[in-house]
Amino acid sequence: MPSSGSTLLLTVLMAIGLVFFLRAASKDRTTVVDVHSPRPALEVLDGLTSWLQARGWSRDGADPERQVLRFRGQVASSLPLAVLLSLLGSLGAACLGLVLIQLWPTLGWWPLSLGLLGPGAGVLYRRRAQRPEIVELRLLEGSPSSGCDLRLRAHRDELIALEQELGPSLGLASDGALLSSPI
Repeated sequence: MPSSGSTLLLTVLMAIGLVFFLRAASKDRTTVVDVHSPRPALEVLDGLTSWLQARGWSRDGADPERQVLRFRGQVASSLPLAVLLSLLGSLGAACLGLVLIQLWPTLGWWPLSLGLLGPGAGVLYRRRAQRPEIVELRLLEGSPSSGCDLRLRAHRDELIALEQELGPSLGLASDGALLSSPI
């Protein structure tokens, strides 16, 4: 019986891990980064606008007083990740059912039906991960002769893609923290 108790503990810990993975996979990762370019502000903003619109972002408005441009887009969830989470949830719940059967044989075989709850993990992930996102470009005050400084507020992955794809062509430079951080 002690091995069944430890197996139950490990199965419950696995379920807790799945819950935390679901939370992390659908977590809002909006980040703010300051970038500098030696090019004129209009050229940089035009390049950023074209790049964002080519990636499916639509202009959502502007605030001329604060020198801010906003873009809106819909972030899609990953279908392969949703399928994987459903599979892991089903297997984990079925394993929990097997452990419950071993601990309390009088329950019969109905605890195996817990495996039917597994696809709920994929559905939950898809609902939480699909959400509207906003990219905000703010022109910071600086001297026109030294180029332009921008504050970008967006999803972390979008900022990384922007820095990698547009960095060389527009001369964008930041502190590099986005590309060096593991998460």
